[in-house]
Amino acid sequence: MNNIVFLILRRMRTPLIAVIISFGIAAGGLTLMPGIAIDGKVSYLSLFQAFYIISYTATTIGFGEVPHEFSTAQRLWMTFSIYLTVIVWFYAIGTIITLVQDANLKIAVRASRFAKSVKRISDPFYIICGYGETGSLLVNALDRKNMRAVVIEIQQPRISELELEDFQYDIPALCADARLPDTLISAGIKHPLCAGVAALTNNDHANLAIAISVKLINPSLMVLGRVENVDTAANMASFGTDHIINPYKLFGAQLAMKVHALGIYLLHQWLTGVPGHILQSPVCPPIGKWVICGYGRFGKSVVKNLQRAHITTVIVEANPKLTECEHCILGSGTEAGILEEARVRDAVGIVAGTDNDITNLSIVITAREMNPDLFVVIRKNKRHNDLLFEHFKADISMQPSNIIAHECLAHMISPLLAQFLNLARHQTNAWANQLIAHLVSIVGEQVPETWSVTIHAHSAPAVARLIAQGWSISLDHLARDPGNRDIKLDLVPLMLLRDNTPHLLPDPTIHIKHQDHILFCGRSSARSALSEILNTSKILIYIINGEVVPDSYVWRWLCQKFKKKQRPS
Repeated sequence: MNNIVFLILRRMRTPLIAVIISFGIAAGGLTLMPGIAIDGKVSYLSLFQAFYIISYTATTIGFGEVPHEFSTAQRLWMTFSIYLTVIVWFYAIGTIITLVQDANLKIAVRASRFAKSVKRISDPFYIICGYGETGSLLVNALDRKNMRAVVIEIQQPRISELELEDFQYDIPALCADARLPDTLISAGIKHPLCAGVAALTNNDHANLAIAISVKLINPSLMVLGRVENVDTAANMASFGTDHIINPYKLFGAQLAMKVHALGIYLLHQWLTGVPGHILQSPVCPPIGKWVICGYGRFGKSVVKNLQRAHITTVIVEANPKLTECEHCILGSGTEAGILEEARVRDAVGIVAGTDNDITNLSIVITAREMNPDLFVVIRKNKRHNDLLFEHFKADISMQPSNIIAHECLAHMISPLLAQFLNLARHQTNAWANQLIAHLVSIVGEQVPETWSVTIHAHSAPAVARLIAQGWSISLDHLARDPGNRDIKLDLVPLMLLRDNTPHLLPDPTIHIKHQDHILFCGRSSARSALSEILNTSKILIYIINGEVVPDSYVWRWLCQKFKKKQRPS
């Protein structure tokens, strides 16, 4: 706000001085002009009368000659004053109009409104730095999950695009450079309800600068940083960045999971999806020889993970010196001769992983002509090429923005969810398939909601109160319908964290203790019902023993008296 005031005063300084001087000359001169004679004595206007007359004259209102007719000298001076003050007044008005249209003032006003809207947020929120393909997907998913977001984007067209979206929450957005500490402070990194910052720009150095700034200003804040360069990732880690997300490494790991652990991959995608969406059945990549076209960051990750799964790979690279590829076929992969040399006719799959969408499409089209049964994995770099990729219908289309958004959601929804998914990767595929079947039987095929609960007086007052009184409360009690204790809610406890020890799929009969952390998965209606159980002792007592406790003190006293009379003497 101070910047706005100083900018206005600086731009309006000359016009204001001109208006003051012109009014002073006109009003002062008018007091010196002799008027008509009244009772034989020449009259003069007072300073207030002169200022009053000049005021309505300069603004072209015009009330006439008051308090009496002017003399010729006064009319001559008024003629001079009209041209003097009206011209200066129009000059001041023109300056005001120019000031209103000034780009710097608009930026300052937007920044002030943005900072005020962030301060008014009363729910936990995340700061999203970069509203590109990844940022837009993440903001949309957070909004669907009833989580607040604040956006910083350096390109104004993307901010305009955000303002046109139909979100259920008002999302504060600012066109500014997120690398600047002042911008991050305005976005709320010092706000008590700020839950974390996601640096998702397409520039590794910008993401590094954001991560460093946040960790220096507010070290306790969770930071998620997108990075593609190994050196930048190491630098981020040295400053304590909580989660470093490399889309190429993630996709390589996911591709390997699809080959050998499809159930675990499906579980990961399902629990980090947008609630209400139906997750499509994933395709299963075949096992055999694969041809990898492009040995950049993406290709290296794919080759590493496929070889770890004991899958044979043949690399096609146009610039082996740049990518440090020692054993490869020289070429881009768009030529039939190069693919023939790579023996694509004997391969079961091909990966088109260059950083050019048209080159990737050319590679897979040529390869499919040579081997129609080929399993195709294609890298999609730009979202505006979606229509081209839809027409080709590859078996797997890898888009970094989708992978990063899913990974960010896993950490943002709940720290327990990220821990659960990490532990799930070390389980067997049969374990994951059994869990998916169990979840589908309870919550259906739509993406469920996931949330965590901590057992203490703030988030679960009813449970904490009864535990302190000596009641035994199990996980099964929390999964009962508040209106009918014989009906189970549509939810599943995925993990119990007790004394920093995780318990996957805990037994429903396990008794809850103070400071337990529980990860739930289920329908939104079940989440609302669970909130009632956690906060209302009356409902929880009814679920435990079927007893309906009266609300008021008088009714409770009467019930106790009635029970005493019913007891045998």
